[in-house]
Amino acid sequence: MKMNSENIELILGTIALVVCLIMEHVMHIGEMPMIIVSIVGYIIVAHRVVIEAIKNIIKGDLFDEETLMTVATIGAFFVGGYSEAIAVMLFFRMGEEIEGLAVGKSRSSVRSLMDLQPDTANLVDGDDVITVESDELDIDDIILVRAGERVPADGIVIDGTSSMNTMSLTGESMPRDVSPGDNVLSGFINMSGALRIRVERKTQESTASRIMELMEDAERNKSRSERFITSFSRVYTPIILVIALMVAVIPPLLFGGELSTWAYRALTILVISCPCALVISVPLSFFCGIGKASSEGILIKGSDSIETMSRTRTVIMDKTGTLTKGIFAITDVHPEGISKDELVELVAAIESFSDHPMSRPFREMDVGDHLITTVNEVSGMGIKAMIDDDVVCVGNVKMMHAEGIDIMDQDVPGILLHASCNGVYLGYIVLEDQLKESSKEAVSELKHDGVRTVMLTGDRLHVGKIIAERLGIDEVHADMLPADKLDKMEDYLDPTGKGKLMFVGDGMNDAPSLARSDVGVAMGGIGSDAAIEAADVVIMSDDPSKIPYAINLSKKVMTTVWVNVIAALFVKFGFVFLAMSGLVTMWAGVFADVGIMMLCVLNSIRILGRGALKNVIKADVEEEHTCCCDHC
Repeated sequence: MKMNSENIELILGTIALVVCLIMEHVMHIGEMPMIIVSIVGYIIVAHRVVIEAIKNIIKGDLFDEETLMTVATIGAFFVGGYSEAIAVMLFFRMGEEIEGLAVGKSRSSVRSLMDLQPDTANLVDGDDVITVESDELDIDDIILVRAGERVPADGIVIDGTSSMNTMSLTGESMPRDVSPGDNVLSGFINMSGALRIRVERKTQESTASRIMELMEDAERNKSRSERFITSFSRVYTPIILVIALMVAVIPPLLFGGELSTWAYRALTILVISCPCALVISVPLSFFCGIGKASSEGILIKGSDSIETMSRTRTVIMDKTGTLTKGIFAITDVHPEGISKDELVELVAAIESFSDHPMSRPFREMDVGDHLITTVNEVSGMGIKAMIDDDVVCVGNVKMMHAEGIDIMDQDVPGILLHASCNGVYLGYIVLEDQLKESSKEAVSELKHDGVRTVMLTGDRLHVGKIIAERLGIDEVHADMLPADKLDKMEDYLDPTGKGKLMFVGDGMNDAPSLARSDVGVAMGGIGSDAAIEAADVVIMSDDPSKIPYAINLSKKVMTTVWVNVIAALFVKFGFVFLAMSGLVTMWAGVFADVGIMMLCVLNSIRILGRGALKNVIKADVEEEHTCCCDHC
């Protein structure tokens, strides 16, 4: 720990306490030297707390812990507890220092996860590369990102190939290969070759900036539990003061007990009853939960979302882009009268002119030397083109019927592209949207945790059923427009409010459902402003396995919160009873207060994962800590 003025005060206070104890129990000298040494020691160790208490009283805040400690220790002087007065303040100050160290470390470790935006960028200006502030970048600027540097703004690679470390945004350890034409996001770290990138968004509007804004908003969005603890503390502290006053006054008046004895017990109650363990550990638990989630590529907008998510009983998922990649691939070819290669080549020649997602697997194929003169897209049916003086049609069953070809669609889990040439049927190609690798694992984990899974899709019913069967989803509803999804979701909302409904979608068309659900989760939706606004949680990695992870993490956070609350109240009320009975001293009271506070803080930090406590113990204080009455 760095040696600063506060540390020096604690050392001098400890020396004064030791001297006072020696004078009291070993040397047995007169009371006046004891009082002088005690006052000097008390001023050294307590002046900061007393000054803060006076400021709070002037502001009308009469029930904070500084006031409780000041009243208790000054009262101890009047009943002859000189060494105990110093001890109470000394251990209270030590508790604050340790608590500040723990809280500060947890916050800095969380914020380091969000240290995504570099301050400068390498701007390409003709043949020169100049260093500019990241905030000065404009759209269409060309920037150079060297190996080891962090991307300063969202953009598109125009030159170079490399591997990108995306862990800070997505939580994924596997690097992502990029080449010209690929999108990169601010916060990615270039691991190998130099890249030239065309800026697509200004730094202020970049992914990294929006993530940091979400994190800042998350700290401000309090859960019901946090609001309850804040309200509880405002009632709890006055009640404790009344109890202490009654303990000090009623027994001497009614039963003839010694005033000093009962005043000492009342002061001990004040020491024990400081609400620090509650007002610190509860918000810290939520903050650690948000930080842990962000390290896994999960952005949670606030602690209220954690509390709601912990009670998830039903998860409704969109299909395309959520459970599937939204990328079509050729899974089967059924030619008639020609070879498979000839059919694929012919379809690719036409589909290469289309921007439809289904055309993606064909666009990079070699289409041969076909002479294509005209290409016409027929809405709702397909494409008709003139190739080598032949009329070639590629599309759905309606397109074939329009060409006088009588065929029926096959019952397959994909999209069929039928082809004909001059009215002669040539066969069909099956395209399937690829399942994400972790979709089945995610559904399995949800069902194992007792969560009902439902899939809503705009695809055909038989396709939806096949996908649902492959993944093990409980229920499926197909042929649904966005408005239909919203209506269907109403059937799954729990009117009692005990079980919560989560909706997982992937883009703008799911925004109404994301907003209507108890917990809206946007999959890979950081590029969609509508998804960010509507969702409570954004999964950067586009990984369905993060859904059960987020739910289980939220449960862990809530368990930690209530363990801390119950433990703190149990210890405090137990020691209050013992203090009223005269079975514990003020020494025991301060150890009980500081001890349970530290246990609750350390229990909260456990949420950050293995090694978090070790890091806190080894850490040094980097910033001056403000008192815990300000909720740190």
